[in-house]
Amino acid sequence: MGIVAQHVGKVIGAPPTRILSDITLDIREGEFVSLTGRSGAGKSTLLYLLSSLDKASEGTIEIEGQDVGRMSGEALSRFRNEKMGFVFQFHYLIAELNALENTLLPARKFKQQERRKAHAEKLLERFGLGDKLNRLPRQLSGGEMQRVAIARALVMEPRYVFADEPTGSLDTANGERVINILREANETSGTTVVLVTHEPEFANLAKRQIHLRDGRVV
Repeated sequence: MGIVAQHVGKVIGAPPTRILSDITLDIREGEFVSLTGRSGAGKSTLLYLLSSLDKASEGTIEIEGQDVGRMSGEALSRFRNEKMGFVFQFHYLIAELNALENTLLPARKFKQQERRKAHAEKLLERFGLGDKLNRLPRQLSGGEMQRVAIARALVMEPRYVFADEPTGSLDTANGERVINILREANETSGTTVVLVTHEPEFANLAKRQIHLRDGRVV
């Protein structure tokens, strides 16, 4: 079923500033889609709306047939925790927790740390961090921390992963590694991936690009 946006708009502030206008699109389950466009085009705003982290000013967004704008805060939070993973430009790891503990954070919400531990270890191993499970964030490089953040996003085996400029603070080699990890999740697990990026070479790795200009899909 995937994600369906119908005539979505976003206005913020007073006096009101329009960020997005009349966005209609369909992201099918299992797709890998990139949102592209210049800085200020509305890419990240659209990602936040599609992922239910923010509410649209106009229009509707349905995920798996459910109108997320009409869901209660509690129901939406549970829906998000069960079905979605998020990766941002900055990793937001907890300084006092090691790589494995950071990866298992989403599992703690459902008291599934023990059940998910082997899976978390396997993810970190796959991402080249098998020998760094017990290292704190300050003992890891920027690229390693971002890989931990992706492992955290995948540990609950979500149906959807939303990534907002996940390579923005990385060098080219680490950026490619991060995008390849997202591609692998899409290809091997059927995870739907929505990626915001301003880098054409990474956008081209997605199966479909949605290009924004001045808050509209072009």
